[in-house]
Order: sequence, then structure tokens, then C-alpha cells
Amino acid sequence: MLSLFWSPRITEANAPQYLEMSGFKEALERASREGRGVVFVCAHEGNWEWGAVAFSLLGGWASIVAEDFKNPSLTEIFVQLRARNRHRVIPQDKSILKMLRAVLRGESAGLVGDLNLDPGGAAVVVEAFKKDGVGLEMCATRLHAVLAKRGRALLVPVLTLPLPGGRCRVMAQAPVELDSGGERLICQRTWDVFESFILERPELWLWAYKHFRYRPENACRSYPFYSSTNPDFEAMRGELW
Repeated sequence: MLSLFWSPRITEANAPQYLEMSGFKEALERASREGRGVVFVCAHEGNWEWGAVAFSLLGGWASIVAEDFKNPSLTEIFVQLRARNRHRVIPQDKSILKMLRAVLRGESAGLVGDLNLDPGGAAVVVEAFKKDGVGLEMCATRLHAVLAKRGRALLVPVLTLPLPGGRCRVMAQAPVELDSGGERLICQRTWDVFESFILERPELWLWAYKHFRYRPENACRSYPFYSSTNPDFEAMRGELW
């Protein structure tokens, strides 16, 4: 979070001192050839706030959804930091419609894909950290899958890796496969990209969410002490892949 406040010091002139960027140009060029928008999705790992910074330094801009703070003054401060005078920061209220219109116009959108939600239409159940074929189930956002599937957009996971000397590597990954399966499978494939990196560098996934707030009624694995059963969560588990 402190690095976000420091990030206005990064400019096009000095960006190579602080940022290594890869994959963005290829994603944008493919989207342009195919006449599609791009949905960039990251997790709360590494220096994820610098993902949007890196994209803006490439000359790109995106619609970014952000949660409002309880203190409106803080919201204004963070919007200014994240927008960098290029990105459009959209509040959560009706964000899906605004971002869907953007990607249908061939524009870019950016969001985080490991948000923990209450059971409902905006959420989907994905499995994490499988052991003996059984994963821990969590209730995560489906927004990136909705935008990509219904907006015909490329879905591009983004990873960030802190480097020595306060530098950061920002890496746009290969687009997630959308042709087969529904939104739940798309969300699972996206999470799998994040998880493979998290397993290599677990110390970089330090986000203070209770990701596993709900557990299956017939859970085969131990869940954190704070988890509980929920009928709505149980119903969501039956959603087709």
C-alpha cells in the first residue's frame, strides 16, 4: 500500500528503473487484430497496485472497479492514485454494466479476481489448493468471467513479482481459454494461474481476507476455524462448470 502512494514518482522516463513489463503488448496487439476488448485480472499478490501503473506507462488505459471506503475522503485519495490521470475508476455500484459496455467497445478493463464475496449472483465457487484431488472451496467473484464471456474479450491474468532494489516485474500471462465451459470453469482456470504462482511464492499472497468463510456440509478436508456452512453456498456448489 505504501508503494501505491509512492507510485506517482514513476514516469515514462524513469519506468525502466522500477518496472519490468512483459506480455501486455502481445495481448493488446491480439485484441486489436481480433477486434476485441481485454479484461486484465490480477490477484492480491506481490505489488499488485503497480499493475495498473505499468499498463498506463505503456500508453494504455482501462476501466477499473474499486471498492469505496467508508471514509469518502480516503476514496477520493485512492481513486486519484489508481487512475494516474488515465484510468477510469468505477465504483462497485452498477460496475458490471459499465465495464461490460467498455469491453464491448473494444476497450480494456481491470479488476482483482480473488475477491471474497457472499453467496449470490455475483459470486462463484472455485476450488483452491487441492490435496489428494480435493480442494478448499471459496466463494469468489465471477465478474472477470462475465466480462470476458459476454463481452467477447480476452481474459488476461496479470502477476507481479517484487525484485531487489524496490523494483517490480509485471507479467501479463497467456489469455485464459473461454471456448469451452461456463463462467465457473473460466473462474477456476483463472484461479489456477494465480495458484501456481502463489504455491511458488506463498509469502507474496498476504491479503487479510477470510477466503474460506464457507465450507461444504460434507467437507472432506479441514477448513479454517472461522468457516461455517451456508445453504446458499451449498446451492451454488451445484452450478455447472
